[in-house]
Amino acid sequence: MELPHLDPAGKARIVDVSAKDVTTRTATARGRFVTTAEVIGLLRRDGLPKGDALAVARIAGLAGAKRTPDLIPLCHPVALHSVTVDLELNDDAVVITASTRTADRTGVEMEALTAVTVAGLALYDMVKAVDRGARLTDIELVRKDGGRSGLWERG
Repeated sequence: MELPHLDPAGKARIVDVSAKDVTTRTATARGRFVTTAEVIGLLRRDGLPKGDALAVARIAGLAGAKRTPDLIPLCHPVALHSVTVDLELNDDAVVITASTRTADRTGVEMEALTAVTVAGLALYDMVKAVDRGARLTDIELVRKDGGRSGLWERG
């Protein structure tokens, strides 16, 4: 199997995508921020000592998507046309979903995954004073579309 991120000598490189067509590309990723029912209650009523954790997490996720090529060494910088970060409160977790969109020569899966991860890290920073045991889990790509490979969805 050929690894496109390696040159013939086995050295890492950024893949040349200049010959690819510019197409609309989208991706959606998801993760879970698992915490206590007490913390979920604090999140619901904006009762955390550090302030509005959900707003901070959402903005952090948006910023994380924009900074993806600075964080992931071989990731292409792409012009993001849309990024959304949604936070759904459950009994013992916050489900973080990020969706990204561009018209470019390469996909935006890494940007969606980074948005979820950074939003989760920001949530941890906001709640650690009341729950050091909180954890970010199950980060996964759930859907991508566009480009040569077309639509892919997690089972």
